[in-house]
Amino acid sequence: MKKIKFNGWAILSTIFILMIVIPNINVISYLFGEPNENWYHIKEFLLKDYIVNTIIICIFTGILTMILGTSLAWLTSAYEFPMRRFFRWALILPLSIPPYIAAYTYAGMLSYTGSIQTFLRNNLELEVSQKYFDIMSVPGAIFIFTIFLLPYVYIVVRSYLEKQSASLIENARLLGENSLGVFFRVVIPISRIVIVSGVTLVILEVLSDYGVVSYFGIQTFSTAIFKSWFSMSDVNSAIRLAAILLLAVFVVMNGEKFLRGRKKYSATNTKIRPLSRKKLNKLYGTLAFLYCGAILSLGFIIPTLQLISWAIMSYSKVLNSDFFILMYNSLWVAVVSSVLIVIMSIIIANYTRINDNLLSKLYSKITLVGYSIPGAVIAITMVIFFVDVDKSLSWLYKMFDPNSPTLVLSMSLVMLIFAYLVRFLAVGYQSIEGGFEKTGKKFYEASRTLGYSKTKTFFLVDLPMIKPAILASFSLVFVDIVKELPLALLLRPFNFHTLSTKVFEYANDEMIVEASIPSLIIILLSFITIFVLYKVVDKEN
Repeated sequence: MKKIKFNGWAILSTIFILMIVIPNINVISYLFGEPNENWYHIKEFLLKDYIVNTIIICIFTGILTMILGTSLAWLTSAYEFPMRRFFRWALILPLSIPPYIAAYTYAGMLSYTGSIQTFLRNNLELEVSQKYFDIMSVPGAIFIFTIFLLPYVYIVVRSYLEKQSASLIENARLLGENSLGVFFRVVIPISRIVIVSGVTLVILEVLSDYGVVSYFGIQTFSTAIFKSWFSMSDVNSAIRLAAILLLAVFVVMNGEKFLRGRKKYSATNTKIRPLSRKKLNKLYGTLAFLYCGAILSLGFIIPTLQLISWAIMSYSKVLNSDFFILMYNSLWVAVVSSVLIVIMSIIIANYTRINDNLLSKLYSKITLVGYSIPGAVIAITMVIFFVDVDKSLSWLYKMFDPNSPTLVLSMSLVMLIFAYLVRFLAVGYQSIEGGFEKTGKKFYEASRTLGYSKTKTFFLVDLPMIKPAILASFSLVFVDIVKELPLALLLRPFNFHTLSTKVFEYANDEMIVEASIPSLIIILLSFITIFVLYKVVDKEN
């Protein structure tokens, strides 16, 4: 292990890491205060419902995404059937629709005046009980989360099966194992690690969600935090609820390691060849096509077509000067935040790459913390941190302007952008780190041998080689910020709207049709990113 040496890269990396750590440490101090009456009321009458609803949604969503994501990955990796090449990348598209937009869309479609019930009444003369169309419930939330988050499992399992499992699966086939036997006795065991990783991401997204459960009126921890904060003006109780939610995240993260166990599977030689696909007969090929088509329809085609239909109805009311200001707000905040995150990611990733010491390994782990913390929790830490900073700097504000308000930073976009840096640094960092791993250190070491400094080597050698990773990092972070809802709702300045907050506002005001255009723009931006990253960059082998 190398000794820790502080240089420019180390100092900047340390500053960025402290930006993530300090706000979270700061909020812990509030947990040691005396609970108030609201907290005792929540603890006695409401906490059980928060826990039960959250656990039920997480468990059933995890199980269903595991089943659907793994089976779809197996089908598209191991078999040939009609339109397989299309489904291979198109099954990622449900990820382009944020669950809160999906929730509003399906609720609108299934309502009494929605397109489905209207069609049944007017065209088929069928009157069906409303209870069969009630999606605004816990089962409805599970359906939304499952269909629109299953790509997290599908992507990682498909990638693993296509690139690393060929020899084991083909050996099982040669030994006479049938398709079901191969799937249950070989595919599931060897894919266990990646399946658990994908399901963990799904559960973290469910714990972080506010839009779906809020709109459906389901009491979970995220809605409880918002209610305590806004309805009761009780930050103390909101912090205590956030602490319990953080404990749940800790259990999920460590549960992943436990479920992985000590079983590891790796290639038996350095030559990794793609899995050879087996052609399905007409019947099974048709069933595979219908299965993939049904998931894609539920997760992308149907809600997108419905949103387009509503957009045609509402564009004359929505597309005005205020809407273009709304778009401008969303885009410039996302661009600025994404650029800052990419710069921070490059600096930290370069430092951890060229320094093999305890500090660099610790920094690499800390960068991933923000993405595992739910948005509502990060919002609370930001408010408390920035209010304390404003109080500390009030003398400076008065020095420049005697009439300056006490809260300057905490009433500005600085707090929202800072929260984005904490929340999405992990997304940017992982892409950059992957780019550095692909290039290796041989070019860096050759440049250093020729007498170039670390900084000069970085700008002349390393940076040009990781341009694809930088593009991927920026794209992923940009789309995540455009789609993000809890942080934008809680931390935006007064009367500052983004696409996501406007969609939420329209939906809460029962203006589902008007919410379609901003929703479609979010989906279009996500679609373009997915198309570039998985259709162009991740080409068919």
